[in-house]
Amino acid sequence: MPKYRPLLAAALPPLMALLVAGTAQADSQAAAPAAPAPDYADLADLADSTPLVIRAQVRKVIAVEPARARGARAGWARAFVEARTEALIGGNRAIGEQLRYLVDLKLDAKGKLPALKKKSVALFARAVDGRPGELQLVAPDAQLVWDPALDARLRALLAEFYAPGAPQKITGVREALHVPGTLAGQGETQLFLSTASGDPAAITVTRAPGAAPRFSASFSEVVSDSAGLPAPDTLAWYRLACFLPPQLPASANIGASDADRAAAAADYRAVIGQLGPCPRQRR
Repeated sequence: MPKYRPLLAAALPPLMALLVAGTAQADSQAAAPAAPAPDYADLADLADSTPLVIRAQVRKVIAVEPARARGARAGWARAFVEARTEALIGGNRAIGEQLRYLVDLKLDAKGKLPALKKKSVALFARAVDGRPGELQLVAPDAQLVWDPALDARLRALLAEFYAPGAPQKITGVREALHVPGTLAGQGETQLFLSTASGDPAAITVTRAPGAAPRFSASFSEVVSDSAGLPAPDTLAWYRLACFLPPQLPASANIGASDADRAAAAADYRAVIGQLGPCPRQRR
């Protein structure tokens, strides 16, 4: 996913000084084709560690002068938005009814801002201390047009994030141990993963002659060889499929035997293939 520079809260006031006077109001926006529904990873990228997820109704959209919209991508424009809170979907911080924030919006084929006035949107944001009603989005484009389907997906995703013992961020592969069996084609590889929180995480691959490999993943001290890999579009799958490196890193502590190293690398490739790709709409 792209690495965005945050829209710094310190740069916001006075917000109205950034705006083009009256020429890009929502009233004059052109309707744009509906954007494709975000993939699971798009929502998880935005929701991960986001303090607030808010449903709001857009009341006013005004374009920021291009000269003052530093960092905006080609084909996008920065806008100042005034909105009204409709619901707090995630987070436990009180917010007011009136909201203000900056957001980057993709322009339509005619180079116009999308028509958002009176539409509901989902915002992924943090409150700005000392400035009631002012929000800072966690990424320049951290606003999605709301609909009931998106609402249901967001609530299910946030329930996974907030659940006790939820899978934590994977930061790398710490160690790979392969133990060959007594028969040809028999063996077990354990992949011990690093997490941002320091919590344990591991993947086990077990092979037996004439049988398909068995996979399991664990985000606790207990490692089972029967749990299987997580299903796509779940938080555990996201942690693995979207952040494990495509190849077993040379930096991982692997057994000294060349045969053991080759077997561990082959089992790691099998894990990556079993997890599948991590598609995203956001770039």
